[in-house]
Amino acid sequence: MRILKIAAITCVAFGGLAACGDTALEQGVLGAGAGAGAAIVTGGNAKTAAVVGAAANLAYCQTYPERCN
Repeated sequence: MRILKIAAITCVAFGGLAACGDTALEQGVLGAGAGAGAAIVTGGNAKTAAVVGAAANLAYCQTYPERCN
């Protein structure tokens, strides 16, 4: 069961980062989804993870726009 959780977290995290979005709103929403999804899988706080995920994805995509697809 632990391997399944790790695999799910990996897919959510990398999927969220791979899909940066074209606008700042899209980037925030995709990051929030990735963060909340990872928190749900691990049993963490989904609201906090959504905020952190949104901020992290937005910061990453704004800093490295050439790496976002």
